[in-house]
Amino acid sequence: MKKSILILSGILALSACSTDPLDLAPKSEIGANGFYTNDAEVELATIAIYDGMQAIPKIEFALSEMRSDNGKTKTSEGEWAEFESFTIQATNQQVQLYWAANYNVIFRANTVLANLDVVVDDALKMQLEGEAKFARALCHFKLANAYGDVPVIDRVVGPQDSTYFERKPVSTVMAVVIADLEDAIQLLPSKSGMVFGRATRGAATAILAKAHLREGNYSTSESLLADLLSDTDYALEDVYNDVFYDEGNDEILFAIPYVDDDLFESQDFSFEFTVGGVRSGLNYLTDDLKSVMDPMDTARTPVIANPLNTNECGKFLTASANARMCGNDWIVSRLADVYLMHVEAKMAGQGATQNLDAIASFNAVRARVGMAQVATDGTGEITLEELLAERRIELAFENHRFDDLTRTGQAQTVLSAFATAEGNIFTGTDLLLPIPQNEINVSEGKLSQNPGYN
Repeated sequence: MKKSILILSGILALSACSTDPLDLAPKSEIGANGFYTNDAEVELATIAIYDGMQAIPKIEFALSEMRSDNGKTKTSEGEWAEFESFTIQATNQQVQLYWAANYNVIFRANTVLANLDVVVDDALKMQLEGEAKFARALCHFKLANAYGDVPVIDRVVGPQDSTYFERKPVSTVMAVVIADLEDAIQLLPSKSGMVFGRATRGAATAILAKAHLREGNYSTSESLLADLLSDTDYALEDVYNDVFYDEGNDEILFAIPYVDDDLFESQDFSFEFTVGGVRSGLNYLTDDLKSVMDPMDTARTPVIANPLNTNECGKFLTASANARMCGNDWIVSRLADVYLMHVEAKMAGQGATQNLDAIASFNAVRARVGMAQVATDGTGEITLEELLAERRIELAFENHRFDDLTRTGQAQTVLSAFATAEGNIFTGTDLLLPIPQNEINVSEGKLSQNPGYN
């Protein structure tokens, strides 16, 4: 097998969760080359998609928070520190693992889609198709945001399918993302009709709205977001802290579950963000982030920064017995993000808005934490700078910051200033990650490197 995308995406394929609501069968029941003959086996393959998703948050924070003005390493050493100093190399292992983790999920999703014909239950068949297309879209979206032009894998491929490993323009990738999500919305049940941790119509709608924001399709995005804001399946939690410590709450549109002290279903990023070790510790607060946190924001500040050590992130304090086997879920999408995306859609690429619907959405997020409201008497205004500042605090350490800055065209300005203050340099090259060198090496010339990387 020459293509490492296929090799790495095939590893562990079709394993199932063991101790959570997504558990359906032992991991060993069907292998990677399994033959699917009935509804239960294809549903098991669908559960394996979520199992694969668990690898993504274990890396993604480096690309989105530590590669911004929010996060840093504890010691500024090793390859993790390349993200905070904007000196990322094409040989960086995390860059390679992120690529592999997303294509792994895409492989699993395509496996489900290729075997739907054996599913007899029509309602289940629709649901499983929707889940697979949601996952495939989400991971292609993540890859395009991170690397720019990337291969689009829309079927199960073999080592001889070399054309599938060519980079496609971002516009092509996003067209596939949007089409898959549009299908998923039609196929998936609502949150109230689905087990927590699996894709729903609301989750697909939220990601589709963000995809349209990225493409500048503001009116389409606004319509999708307005529908979500009127969906009674979702509500902001009364207490900000509960968003992260009352898991599965009404604010969550989609999350990746983990289980405390479970060898297969736990994660260690909670350990790294909080306690860390003598020589480890990742995604700690930068001085820049600390400087913009409002002391009057008494609801969010002690959650973002652990009061016992304000260098540490407070959103992922673990209750696990084993410090490296943590069960904090990873929130991919929640209602506060939807409210703030609604403001962005109403702003429609401009520098400010006085739209009353936008102001209402902005105020809803701030009211929850007792912060001052924007006037609704016709004099109030929200600037892009204020919106980004609100998103930075509300969604800190939830892997939104870098994409927020790039999507709104502010990354070069904001991160250049931040890098200079830290003694580093941020250039246009740093807007995209390098294509993993190992993928280029084995691609037989199909993959080229992003400009500015050796």
